[in-house]
Amino acid sequence: MFRAALVALATLFAPSAVPARGDDANAVKETVVAGPGPVALKVRMEGPYTADVPFQVVCYFKYTEAGAKKMTGAPVELDKHLGGVIAALRERGEFTGDELETVLITPPEGAIKAKALLLVGLGEEGKLSLQLMERVGRVAAREAVRLGAKKVAFAPLLRDQGNDKFKTGDVEAAVVRGALTAYDTERRLQKEGLGKGATIEEWWVEAGPAYYDETVAGVKQAAAGATELIKARNAAPYTSKRK
Repeated sequence: MFRAALVALATLFAPSAVPARGDDANAVKETVVAGPGPVALKVRMEGPYTADVPFQVVCYFKYTEAGAKKMTGAPVELDKHLGGVIAALRERGEFTGDELETVLITPPEGAIKAKALLLVGLGEEGKLSLQLMERVGRVAAREAVRLGAKKVAFAPLLRDQGNDKFKTGDVEAAVVRGALTAYDTERRLQKEGLGKGATIEEWWVEAGPAYYDETVAGVKQAAAGATELIKARNAAPYTSKRK
């Protein structure tokens, strides 16, 4: 009966969403969303300092003292685990958080589970847009390919920085759509011998309890939208030269 119910649910949603099994009382709540290509999209009720992935991505607005003071939750805990490196970089003006500025950190052994942490700047808070978040998704996916990361976890951390300009689901829809379309390009470049081996197998979307269901809905929307965008792309080779 349980299996039949899952099949019925799969017919109701495009793409499909299947909750993770709850056999383990300590398991992280997870919903898997089917998307285009080989990437498994997973919404997980988890923070950026506990996700067991090779590559973790988080976002920060341009640094201001006022902004730093109102920051709460996940980014605060993340930096505690890292011994204050993010705050040091920002306070010293070495990672100001300008739009699409990046810093790649190798966390100290045992500080967090991720082996690499990418900080992505969002620029001035008042200029935040969904178009920017889509570009952030592209940057994150391309950096993951460059590093050869098979699993990527992403947390925008907007609510923790006091920003509620856009619904959480809309933000995640933009990010995931950007990541999926950028990754499709990377795979096509690889097939023509023009790019490094595309490797992403799983894209984790980290969400807090209050925004979990909304995030799942946003990821479904992104997967469907990215599927249509990829189908509509020009299928002709990028170059007439062959290796």
